[in-house]
Amino acid sequence: MKNMSVLPVNRRHLLTTVGVLALCCIGMPAWAADEAPEAFIKRITNDTLSTIKADKALRNGDIGKIMQLVDSQLMPHVNFRRMTALATGPAWRKATPEQQKRLQDEFKVLLVRTYSGALSQVSDQVVVVKPLRAGQEDKNLVVNTEVRGKGDPIQLDYRLEKTPGEGAGWMIFDLNVLGVWLVENYRTQFTKEINAGGIDALIASLAARNKTNAKVS
Repeated sequence: MKNMSVLPVNRRHLLTTVGVLALCCIGMPAWAADEAPEAFIKRITNDTLSTIKADKALRNGDIGKIMQLVDSQLMPHVNFRRMTALATGPAWRKATPEQQKRLQDEFKVLLVRTYSGALSQVSDQVVVVKPLRAGQEDKNLVVNTEVRGKGDPIQLDYRLEKTPGEGAGWMIFDLNVLGVWLVENYRTQFTKEINAGGIDALIASLAARNKTNAKVS
């Protein structure tokens, strides 16, 4: 699979890394179910930047440490299943549970490995959360932010959904960096793979890509 990296520009890599690691660094303590979406994003992004700046291993792109962080803190707070399903498109519904799990696992590894190298670029950035646009639905709500540091501010937006019932709270399922939505970008690439060889071909292609990345990391 070629050109699987979503955003080849270094600054985009940096900001997507901040976004992806924000998914990983959400604190485990319970937060109020009625926490405002802007407060949620401000909390996790500030925690992320602080964690990266304070941890040399994370700044150096330590894959093992990043993956451990993802496994322990990412999944409870991000609807990664929905993210993967949206990126896969209609073929997701036809996939077996085993195929869906394998696809989620390979996609997660791809995202983490793709952007881990940009962590060393994090220095003096701060995140500014913009006022929420009125009239949005809780199932598909966008919080707009800017990451400011050296150079021009960089757009970084989060797409959220509100989970109902016990343990209700906000869940992230997509990121937008400089106008490029992660899910939409990958969906274009995934569709080509699926059309050429089906869902197993996509899984195999992602696995091969991850194996190659592991050798050079």
